[in-house]
Formats: sequence, C-alpha cells, structure tokens
Amino acid sequence: MSDLSAFDITKRWPAKNPDILQLYSFPTPNGVKVSIMLEETGLAYEAHTIKIGEDETWTPEFLSLNPNGKIPAIVDPDGPGGKPLGLFESGAIVQYLAEKTGKFLPADPARRIETLQWVYFQMAGLGPIFGQLGFFHKFAGKDFEDKRPRDRYVNESKRLLGVLETRLAGRDWIMGDDYTIADIATLGWVRNLIGFYDAGELVEFDKLTHVPIWLERGLARPAVQRGLDIPPRP
Repeated sequence: MSDLSAFDITKRWPAKNPDILQLYSFPTPNGVKVSIMLEETGLAYEAHTIKIGEDETWTPEFLSLNPNGKIPAIVDPDGPGGKPLGLFESGAIVQYLAEKTGKFLPADPARRIETLQWVYFQMAGLGPIFGQLGFFHKFAGKDFEDKRPRDRYVNESKRLLGVLETRLAGRDWIMGDDYTIADIATLGWVRNLIGFYDAGELVEFDKLTHVPIWLERGLARPAVQRGLDIPPRP
C-alpha cells in the first residue's frame, strides 16, 4: 500500500485507497477538465470534494499541495519513476495525465505542440476572459453602474469564440479528427459561458455555426457527462 503521509492534504482529506490517484477538486470549468480526463482515460482515482464556497482551498492542508489556493490538484502515488507526485494547475494536470496514459495527446511532435498551443489558448484566453465576463454579468460585478468593464469582456469573449469558430470550420474537434486534451480543456468553459453564466445572448452564441455543434458533440460523450459531476457538490 502506498504511503501518502508526506502530503499534508491527506490529513484533512484521507485516502480510502492510497494506491490510486487522489483528486482534490470541485465541478467548476477548471475542475472538470481533470475529472473528464480521468473518466476518458479510465485511470482509477478517488475524488475529494473541496468546498470552495467555504474557503477550503485556503486551509493549510490544501495550500500544502497548491500554494495558489485553487482547485484542482492531484496526488498520484505512481508518479514518474514510481514515486508519488503532487501536482496543481488544470492544464499541467491534463497534460501530465495524457503523457502518463499515452492518450488524447498526439505522439507526433508537430501535432503534439499544436495541441498544446490550443490548451494554452484556453488557459490564457478563454478561461480568464469568460470568468471575468461571468463576474461582471452574473456575480458581484453585475451591480456596478459602469458597464464598460462588462462590455470589454463581452467583446473579448465574442472575439475568442470567433477564433474557436474559425478553427472548428471543417473539423469535428479542435485537432481535426482527433479528440484531444485541447477539447477536454475547452468544453467546460464554453458550456459554462452559455449555461451557468447565462451569457449566450450577450456573446451572440446563436450566431455561431461550428462551436455549438462541437460543444454538443463533446457533451454527448459519456465520459464528459460523468466528469461534469465529479466530485459531487455538497
């Protein structure tokens, strides 16, 4: 049996089975990247719900694994060289899982780096901008009298969706015929934008052709459907 006692996070969220990967997360767009990836790869794992609304990411135990205080994070008892590995940042985790399993990341060097550029496009573009739009449209920012910040993120969200729309023209997936971690990283954020954030009308989502079809295709995958609800909300 693996010994995970070196990871303080296991003191607050103990592993029932320390021999399998431990996921510390919540079903946000960033969180579900990892749960979807785990479901898609078929890796055995144990999910721990981190109550972000109760500031559990700022507890000493969670910060011992991710000093940035954000979900998701993992502990893999079978990391590189067979040694336990703790990891945070959703993009890094999905890339690690792709490399660990040999799935959803092309082996060809050129296609591999092309896939990663679209993962980073989500990480640096879609995620932060959509998140700010959500704040100014649905959360505390909606009460700001000055609507210029909201409109800035509306316009930038529309622009980024346009980039994705162009990329998906003539393609089933971001990388063409191959479903990859680029899709896994992006699906939850687009779903959140028009669903939880209720910003579909603002960004004129109905005027797009390829993105809605891609989103529907992705959400129909059984592993995606399962991953969207992992870990369970309290």
